[in-house]
Amino acid sequence: MTSTVEILAEAILDQLSQDRKGPFAVGICGAQGCGKTWTTRLLAERMEQDGLQTVTLSLDDLYLPKAGRQRLAEMVHPLFAVRGVPGTHDVAAGIRILDALGGTGSLALPAFDKAKDDQVPYEDWRMVDTPVDIVLFEGWCIGARPQEVGLLSAPINALERDEDPDAVWRSHVNACLAGQYQAFFSKFDMLVLLQAPGFEVVAEWRLEQEETLRRALASEGRDVSGLMDRKAIDRFVMYYERITRHILDEMPARAELVIALDAQRRPASVKVNRQRR
Repeated sequence: MTSTVEILAEAILDQLSQDRKGPFAVGICGAQGCGKTWTTRLLAERMEQDGLQTVTLSLDDLYLPKAGRQRLAEMVHPLFAVRGVPGTHDVAAGIRILDALGGTGSLALPAFDKAKDDQVPYEDWRMVDTPVDIVLFEGWCIGARPQEVGLLSAPINALERDEDPDAVWRSHVNACLAGQYQAFFSKFDMLVLLQAPGFEVVAEWRLEQEETLRRALASEGRDVSGLMDRKAIDRFVMYYERITRHILDEMPARAELVIALDAQRRPASVKVNRQRR
């Protein structure tokens, strides 16, 4: 089958309008470790070959700083100290960035250092010239919708059962997802789902991702103390399990483009749903 990058490039080019005003924003959703960052980077290079100025961003770039998550943990629930779920991102900043990418001048784009589990200092943010033609915005829950409140009461894993027995954490996550996250996601002109074959592959994919990052940082002599081992990853993915399963269940029926991946992250099938107007 054609590569994921070529499938995406063809779909985006097919949707671009010659008289379009502002950037064409593509939201790329996919479970942890599915290859979103790598795919998005190659896709940007492919778009640039066609003369389209392209900017890539990740939902990870919008993580709240460690101190901000600690305040949230103290005010709402201790589990919010860990980055990842809705409520731990500055989505208002995401909305401002998407709007600003259609303006003129230079724009600083935020970044997050996973090895330190904190934001990159502002002076090290990436600068881009605007306006741009295409924005590729990837993230594990991009485009996700909240669950029905009644589904939140029963825990789906040990983390929820033992550390969120009253459903305070997951209810707040769901409420955040139902709120400003939906305003943020509405900014995208096209939603793409890189569909994992099932949640059971996520921990393995995430471990491979962490080890790749560990080797890269170590080769540069950088601190890797903030990275996770297998035990930490098995716990970490439980934070993501509820929404990831929900995405795999409901998003394939509505994302404009669904690329089903096999366990090796290769495209197994492609589904095109009704396009937005």
